[in-house]
Amino acid sequence: MKTFISLILAYALLLSAVPCQAKPALNVGSKRFTESYVLGEIVTQLANTSGEVDAVHKQGLGNTGIVFAALRSGAIDIYPEYTGTIAEELLKIKGGNNLAAINTGLNPMGLTAGVPLGFNDTYALAMRDDQAQKLGIRTLSDLSRHPELRVGLSQEFLTRADGWVGLKQAYRMPFASPTGIDHGLAYEAISNAQIDVTDIYSTDAKIEKYKLRVLVDDRKFFPAYDAVLLYKSDLPNRDPKTWALIARLRNAITAAQMVHMNADAELHHLTFPEIAANFLQRSKLVTPTGKSLMTSGNGGFLSRLFAPDLGTLTAQHLTLVFLSLAFSILCGIPLGIAAARFPRWSGVILGAVGLIQTVPSIALLVFLIALLRQIGSVPALVALFLYGLLPIVRNTYTGLLDIPIALRESAVALGLSPWARLRLIELPLARRAIMAGIKTSAIINVGTATIAAFVGAGGYGERIVAGLAIDDNATLLAGAVPAAVLALVIQGAFDLLDRWIIPAGLRPTVRE
Repeated sequence: MKTFISLILAYALLLSAVPCQAKPALNVGSKRFTESYVLGEIVTQLANTSGEVDAVHKQGLGNTGIVFAALRSGAIDIYPEYTGTIAEELLKIKGGNNLAAINTGLNPMGLTAGVPLGFNDTYALAMRDDQAQKLGIRTLSDLSRHPELRVGLSQEFLTRADGWVGLKQAYRMPFASPTGIDHGLAYEAISNAQIDVTDIYSTDAKIEKYKLRVLVDDRKFFPAYDAVLLYKSDLPNRDPKTWALIARLRNAITAAQMVHMNADAELHHLTFPEIAANFLQRSKLVTPTGKSLMTSGNGGFLSRLFAPDLGTLTAQHLTLVFLSLAFSILCGIPLGIAAARFPRWSGVILGAVGLIQTVPSIALLVFLIALLRQIGSVPALVALFLYGLLPIVRNTYTGLLDIPIALRESAVALGLSPWARLRLIELPLARRAIMAGIKTSAIINVGTATIAAFVGAGGYGERIVAGLAIDDNATLLAGAVPAAVLALVIQGAFDLLDRWIIPAGLRPTVRE
């Protein structure tokens, strides 16, 4: 058992070792919807051409609150945002899309909004055009007269002051409890008539594809949502060459170009790096490389599965699984021993690790982000460590209690101390149960580790989250299938370890 734990720790440390970077890092963030992915990738690729920094795209970090918290904490340095969101949601400035007023509120936080990208992507509500025509609905005021319609809204829009909260009050909307739905799935839901109305962004590529009618905001509730870059105020002075390149994005993207790039992702299934590279070359913001980057994403599932990022994502996923597993082993086995040795505390210990297992993963991550004041690998590892405790603690506890009383009494008769009995007799006899708990914890963590992508920690979850954002099953499966294969490989590896670690006399016998 000691040898096995040493192997796990050594492998975890090897995977987590990060080589020294010759260049300082620039962390670019993005939210979990198509346009933000694309803009984040454009900034990342443009920054990397400077040769001054090593720009990394922390993609799909979640909603506005999470990404903004990441920027304030220094976990990221820059991300694309919208003036209406900054003013209304973050600074609580009504109707404020003036950059000077916005920056007055941001400057005390060490943040700045600048580099207007050149287009406005406002919120709107939309419904199927044939249904809207049949009911005579053209404006949001018209919509408020049809309480029978089913409204499905993205989770962030539901809670925002400049979203449903304010819109319902401004138009006296009669819909009591709209259904919460992921923005990337809303178009399929409205197309299949599962809902009648949803929130959209005005540059969404699927508006025309699904023949939707964008309802007129006749009371001018929504402010302007001009796309800008939100960044740490010291960035221009800290990385001047990089900033000079990023500043070239000022008014470089029209609304039509943004719709086209969103369509490339959602309809033509190009990858975000491809879309960004194509835009930068077409707009001549970078020097052409001599080869076309207009590669197609229509290669299907296999091309997505064996994309160049597979090795990187695999290494990230293994690091998350084995590093968290190592800490779960170091903490879980002693807790299981304590529960078996001290019956008074067994209920508390087992109840606590069982309770952790019931906490939803996203809720736990949000709590850890607030507690640790950072995103990335640290909160993801802590969450996986906590989720990995229950099988190890429970199996250690059960394995020790299942040792026959006769063997316990024999150990006492030999005059062994409690520590010697535990080390030489009890733990070896419970080894099979403990190994089963460790194996269960490892396999569960392979699947649970996909949530790490929601906080920028990488792994196969990046593909799953991106696939959800653009409603692309091939991308989603390209993340889910490697995770399933990895779980099977780990299970097979543990089965082989059982033969090495567990003595033949303690293995289950197969009856003829």
